[in-house]
Amino acid sequence: MKTVEFIKIREEVREVVDEKRYEHILGVSYTASSMAMRYGVDVEKARLAGLLHDYAKCMDDKKLLDFCSKHNILVTPYEKESPYLLHGKVAAYLAQAKFDVEDIDILNAISNHTTGRPGMSPLEKIIYIADFIEPNRKNLEVMPEARRLAFCDLDQCLIFILRSCLKHLENSGAKVDPTTIATYEYYKDKCNDTIMKR
Repeated sequence: MKTVEFIKIREEVREVVDEKRYEHILGVSYTASSMAMRYGVDVEKARLAGLLHDYAKCMDDKKLLDFCSKHNILVTPYEKESPYLLHGKVAAYLAQAKFDVEDIDILNAISNHTTGRPGMSPLEKIIYIADFIEPNRKNLEVMPEARRLAFCDLDQCLIFILRSCLKHLENSGAKVDPTTIATYEYYKDKCNDTIMKR
């Protein structure tokens, strides 16, 4: 992607989100780019996916549900109860419709950055992780280890973050999206299998 196009998209993103969200988005884009360099993933794809991942974050629940209904975007029963989770799917739709993003890997990375999914591509993992560890994030107790793992092993970092999120949700008594649980179980089993085969 040409620099001019990227700057134009960045300015359009700035128009639809508040200042705090915009700083977060820039942090994710920067972190994703750095991680992409580390893992041999296309840096421009990571930068763009990071820039657009929260494009629909400032839409309220009703607007997200209405948008999905209007554009035939699949809404799971859990997402119907917690519509804020739909902002990734809506952002992916808008990335394609408004910014002509056709790359399926970028669109999947945007769409799945909130819950993850079993069988993610390296780019999807990078956006999921970058969203958690970017420099503007609150410095949680788990953050130093998450940031260390992010540049050592994508799968181990993914498991660590997913486990931390599930534990936090469990402790707070909140419901958990089944996709997040499925993602955690998938990568936990995958990594155990890899260790067993060594």
